[in-house]
Amino acid sequence: MPQKICIISFDHWNYDKHITAALQKKGVDSYHIKIGDYKHASVFDKITNAFSKVFLNKNLKKLRRQDFIVDELDRLGFQDQILVINPEVIDLEHHLQIKKRTNKYNAYLYDSMERNCIAHLLDGVFDTIYSFDTNDVDNYNFLPITNYNYLEEVKAKAKEVYDAVYVGSLDDRVPLLIDLAKKFKTMNLNFNCVVLGKNKKLDALKEKGADYITFKESYISQEQLIEEYKKAKVIVDFVREKQTGLSFRFFEALALKKKVITNNKNVLNYSFYKPNNIFVMDDVNALPSTDFFTTEYEELVPDTYNNYTIDKWIEKVFNLK
Repeated sequence: MPQKICIISFDHWNYDKHITAALQKKGVDSYHIKIGDYKHASVFDKITNAFSKVFLNKNLKKLRRQDFIVDELDRLGFQDQILVINPEVIDLEHHLQIKKRTNKYNAYLYDSMERNCIAHLLDGVFDTIYSFDTNDVDNYNFLPITNYNYLEEVKAKAKEVYDAVYVGSLDDRVPLLIDLAKKFKTMNLNFNCVVLGKNKKLDALKEKGADYITFKESYISQEQLIEEYKKAKVIVDFVREKQTGLSFRFFEALALKKKVITNNKNVLNYSFYKPNNIFVMDDVNALPSTDFFTTEYEELVPDTYNNYTIDKWIEKVFNLK
């Protein structure tokens, strides 16, 4: 009989669904419980939850979401392995219930402990904890793993209409993006910068960046994101505060054969780093020369490329042959 492996996550940007698909291609009986899919059963439930949050300081929807996970596992049956991604959204009691329904309970953190702490879950909850953050690996003895390339390798590039592109959430990286956009303008570079989401605390920054950044309150699909990347020669990456791991942009760039400009110095330690493909900004090298945008992407050897694919990722995390 095939292994039964379940993935549990919010999956805001629809990355985690690719893990389930990759497992299924290997003949694994795999299922994804997407926590964010839980909806109030009725208008009455919605009103009750609002009342509870205001007067009882208790979020009933959050509790029901966690009950939803357990109910789904009971429906699916006992699992050989369960992987929960960013487990801080689930309380200890529910984690212990989930653990009873599998032989092996693992976690993967693609936020740092400083951003989303799981210190309350470190004592005997998980069999293994994987992390993409190099500092957390050193400080907490987590097992190191990167994010993964989930895309098919492109054979022929689409027409590139931008010199550089950035698409990301509305957060404290906006000042860096404004500064970069101004510098690109002096270099006569066409920079498509799109920032997504709502944050009233950052409205003043939005006003400052209105001439350089396209702000959208709604999020775009993953397919739309990739189409934007395809239109550019270079993908811009700014590491989030209190984080050292590499974002998915690097791995999407591998498949799309796009260059990257980043301020994340940790990329220098990865086997796919090539100075012709990845420019690391620092106090000395604020921007690359225009040659970076005009020279061709340098191909990786197959072994290096394949090491960062989702197939290699699931083999490592789930110990698949």
